[in-house]
Amino acid sequence: MSTQAQYGQAVMTRRADITEQAVVDTGVPSAGDGEVVLRIDRFAITANNVTYAATGDIIGYWRFFPSGDEARGLVPAWGFATVVDSACDGIAEGERVYGFFPMASHVRLLPGRIKAHQFVDTASHRATLPALYNAYQRVDAWPAALDAEQEARYMLLFPLTATAFLLHDFLDTTDYLGATQLIVGSASGKTAVSLIQRVAESAADVRVVGLTSARNRAFVESLGWCDAVHDYDAVDAIPVQPSIYVDMAGNADVKARLHHHLGDAMVHSCAVGTSHWDRFAPPADDLPGAKPTFFFAPAHAEKRAGNLGSEELQRRIVAAWQHAAAGSAAWLTVRADTGPEAVQSIYARAAGGEMPPSEGWVTSLNPPS
Repeated sequence: MSTQAQYGQAVMTRRADITEQAVVDTGVPSAGDGEVVLRIDRFAITANNVTYAATGDIIGYWRFFPSGDEARGLVPAWGFATVVDSACDGIAEGERVYGFFPMASHVRLLPGRIKAHQFVDTASHRATLPALYNAYQRVDAWPAALDAEQEARYMLLFPLTATAFLLHDFLDTTDYLGATQLIVGSASGKTAVSLIQRVAESAADVRVVGLTSARNRAFVESLGWCDAVHDYDAVDAIPVQPSIYVDMAGNADVKARLHHHLGDAMVHSCAVGTSHWDRFAPPADDLPGAKPTFFFAPAHAEKRAGNLGSEELQRRIVAAWQHAAAGSAAWLTVRADTGPEAVQSIYARAAGGEMPPSEGWVTSLNPPS
């Protein structure tokens, strides 16, 4: 496969300062032997994309779509695309695909392990990256077509619901590690909302506490799934009892205060996201209670696929998304805008924590087809 970094129009993000972006014309790629080129029709931007950028070097998100520029990279996003050039047997031009794409107008992939419902990008630079991100769903094989609104909610919620499902699965299968209280940081985020909903609906004996900013407190309370909602400066008001902290924020100060407040009652502390990326720091070694760990959803997915089978695991994740998407109509308004300026503006609001939790944005560098 060609290694030339061609993505058409591409949003390049400075790795040393993930708020700095520029749109670069890298040239539209063409398909070499066995390759396909996709036009990226629409993709979602949420705090999840900010996490990808903030942990790009730690976890390897910059490696999915090499930019050819050591200082700048392409932030991945989930979206829909159309095959516009194919030199791959079994994949035709005009086919639609859902999956992990760069913030760009085009991408070139090397499909392998082609099945009726999906294929895998087998490009050499992705061989050691998590398999979950390398699989692309063939939309024409879906049981039912989604309209534009449903596709938007799929882009916005499916990856986040999948993470929430896998985290809840871990908690449920370990009986919450003996905890009677679940504390969720950045509780207004879409992954957090999905997790809180699942726990509230399935674990009546676990007290759910949402931690959020003062401006988002009313939103989290309005959902009705938390037993209590606290501002970040009210950590001391949380009851001291066996607790799990799910850190969607990555705010080092909040984590430290919560650990010191709960002490040995902190039975598990895991990081999932970094919506507060600008206040992130590695946890201190001497924090009271359980040592903070990182929950990496793809690793748990691989483990559970081994237990349940990949098809059964996927069926459960899809069912979780269907449930979350149906309920999201009550709290999530889908908004859309296109063009380079729109993409950068939406991402800037997500990175700055300025995106209202009741909104979900989809965008594109391509004009509507």
